[in-house]
Amino acid sequence: MRHFLILLLSLGLFAEAASSPSLEEQIAALNQKSFNAKITAVQNLAITGDNRVVPILEALLNGKLFIRKSDQKIVIAAKQGKVYILYEPLTLAEIEPVKKRKLKKIRINNQVRKAIRAALGGLKLFDPEPEQRLQAAEAVFKSRKVDLLPTLEKALEGETERAVQDKMTMALAATRLSSAAEPETRISAAQTLANYTEPDVRAFLGSLLIEQQDGSFPESDAQVRAAVAESIKKIEKDLAFWAFIGNLFQGISLGSVLLLASIGLAITFGVMGVINMAHGEMVMLGAYTTFIVQDIFRTLMPEAFDYSLLVAVPAAFLVAGLFGILIERGIIRFLYTRPLETLLATWGISLILQQLVRSIFGPTNQEVGNPSWMSGAIELSGGVLLTYNRIWIIVFSLVVFVCLLVILRKSRFGLQMRAVTQNRRMASSMGIRTGTIDAFTFGLGSAIAGIAGVALSQIDNVSPNLGQSYIIDAFMVVVFGGVGNLWGTLVGAMSLGITNKFLEPYAGAVLAKILILVAIILFIQKRPRGLFALKGRAVET
Repeated sequence: MRHFLILLLSLGLFAEAASSPSLEEQIAALNQKSFNAKITAVQNLAITGDNRVVPILEALLNGKLFIRKSDQKIVIAAKQGKVYILYEPLTLAEIEPVKKRKLKKIRINNQVRKAIRAALGGLKLFDPEPEQRLQAAEAVFKSRKVDLLPTLEKALEGETERAVQDKMTMALAATRLSSAAEPETRISAAQTLANYTEPDVRAFLGSLLIEQQDGSFPESDAQVRAAVAESIKKIEKDLAFWAFIGNLFQGISLGSVLLLASIGLAITFGVMGVINMAHGEMVMLGAYTTFIVQDIFRTLMPEAFDYSLLVAVPAAFLVAGLFGILIERGIIRFLYTRPLETLLATWGISLILQQLVRSIFGPTNQEVGNPSWMSGAIELSGGVLLTYNRIWIIVFSLVVFVCLLVILRKSRFGLQMRAVTQNRRMASSMGIRTGTIDAFTFGLGSAIAGIAGVALSQIDNVSPNLGQSYIIDAFMVVVFGGVGNLWGTLVGAMSLGITNKFLEPYAGAVLAKILILVAIILFIQKRPRGLFALKGRAVET
């Protein structure tokens, strides 16, 4: 009995294989008088998903598909001088040169041409490259041509890439919703589309509910319209959630940038009490140091370019730190008791440094590249992109913050710096060289601004005005968080960054900054020392 069943199954499979036409027979079906029959033959070739069909359909579209009169064989012919070179359709192997009278062109009309273009677009759904298949599925979603349904269904059956599968399913549901005759099929398609949180899907579903001038709707069935409306509600809810996630990421990203730009200022202004208007230029020096390091790597070691930032960070730290020490030893130490003159002096230094950079590198932006490990993005639903460069900057800013916190709390230098800040005379009487501590403290704040420039070079233009874009925001962060408090700087930077990004969609970038500035001024009226005010002798002095 078992052998009998196996025999029946084998015969059934053989009969099915025998009943399905071969690829050669499907190509031969193009040689028919009826244009409708040719359209059917084109569609059947597209359903095969065989890439060898592409040159045949292209030849038919371009008038290069012929019948050889001697044996009625379909060939591709290319004119060369007075003869035509014949090619085998499937292998494209050259056959023979013949004269035109021995050939008969396969005629097509505009309807056949339209079917061929649709078939060529559908055949890309079977391309070996996933990116090509993804683009083809997006094109099918936008066109929603009913002729492509069989091709799309077959492509979806064999698809293994998850992203391409989702796009094909979305295209299949949109096409069915546009063209299916049964309301149940259209309702099922609308429910399927509700699972795809994309603005394009929301726009397509919304177009089905727009009332026409005659009072009708593109979607006539009331039950289908209700299903479409329910899908729109779900998609809008999901889009709002992912928009929140996107704004939160952008806010944290901006907050990390503000943290890098202001954490050095929290030392020079918050701890030392020096209003350093040249702090932004320390950031600029770090960015230009990155440019120089990358230029050296491009010239001498292009294969090691991905490691350039690992060299640029310590280099920028040293360059900006040395400039900071020179500024403190040469100018700032004579002005500690005169804050207004300190402000004017550092402002003059900032102008000098800007002009120095313009004279050396020119006024135009300099090219700073992203290493491969900082290029690209993570794509989430709703069109939300988490770019790698901003993710790394968030991580980098937190690492810098923790390292600085450890230095100030656990190292001998941090202890001496806090001692000098709280009571300079007592620290001096205990043998601490206060002048040296002042220089290294100012140098540390400048050095951190330098490595902030390395990070900013990956997301902003490297120009002589780079630092000016962040200096005001950095002062706001330090004052809002609490002068001299690193935790306050962290909280202040993140709060201002997130608030700014949530305000921008409603108020615009400029008005959002104005609103934040007004809010900080009002806040300072109530808490002059910021969110985290210092306590003890640091305040009394």
